[in-house]
This record gives sequence, C-alpha cells and structure tokens, in this order.
Amino acid sequence: MRCPICNYHDSKVLDSRPAREGREIRRRRECLQCHQRFTSYERVEEIPIWVIKKDGRRESFDRTKILRGLLTACEKRPVGLSELEMIADAVEREIRDHHFGEVSSRWIGELVMNQLKDVDQVAYVRFASVYRQFTDIEGFRQELEKLLHPQVHQEG
Repeated sequence: MRCPICNYHDSKVLDSRPAREGREIRRRRECLQCHQRFTSYERVEEIPIWVIKKDGRRESFDRTKILRGLLTACEKRPVGLSELEMIADAVEREIRDHHFGEVSSRWIGELVMNQLKDVDQVAYVRFASVYRQFTDIEGFRQELEKLLHPQVHQEG
C-alpha cells in the first residue's frame, strides 16, 4: 500500500479490525519510509448495480450520492454524521440484498425517506421536497399530513 504522504510503496499494518458491519476491514498502517500513520479500508468488490433514473438513463450506484443528499437535508439539524452513515449503509445493504443488476432511483429515494423519517422529521421533509420536486406549498402540506396523521395514509 502506497503512503498517501510520501508515496513510498511499502507500509506495515499496525492494527486490523472489521468495519461497516463486517463488510470492510479497517487497517491502521505505518509508512516504512516517513513513519507517518494512515488508515486504509479493504472490502470485497461488489457486483455493480445500475440505477435507472426517472428519464430512463442508467448510471452506476454510488453510495456517496445518498450520503450527500442526507448531509444536505440534515444541514443545521441535530443529526450526527455517524447516524447518516448508518442510514446510507442500511439503504445500500437493502439494495444489494434484494436487487441484482438494476434498481430504480425512485425506490432508492423511498428507502432513504423511510429511514430519515424516524431520525429527523424536518430533514425528512427537506429531502422529500427535493426528491419529490415540490412545486408549490400543497406538496409540502400533503407530506406534512402524512407525518402528522400516518394512520390515515397507511389505510388509504
């Protein structure tokens, strides 16, 4: 493993431990030349998943897009990065466990919203407003009604 500081080609592993629910191995390393320490992650290469966008385009699944959307929705909200990481992990796990090859962006958005609803309702409405492309106050009102009266919307 190359050192990110001096670019030397060799390092020694100081510590290894599982990360992301055992899906990765986190390794603490030390460069054999400059003696700086750094962290690397090792994970199994996963089967690629294609996301089908609303306009029919296909692009490869990118977990960081989910995390970016969550960070934007939770800006200035009392939600920690570790909680957002857990949401992104849960969404990715759901996608990988139940879909081989292709998944719609609509379904991914619904997964994210279902997770976010229980964490922070303001962030949920923010995410929903972008995801569902609200064009007027009526869209917000309908989404708030779902939050305020979930029983009515589950039955109907």
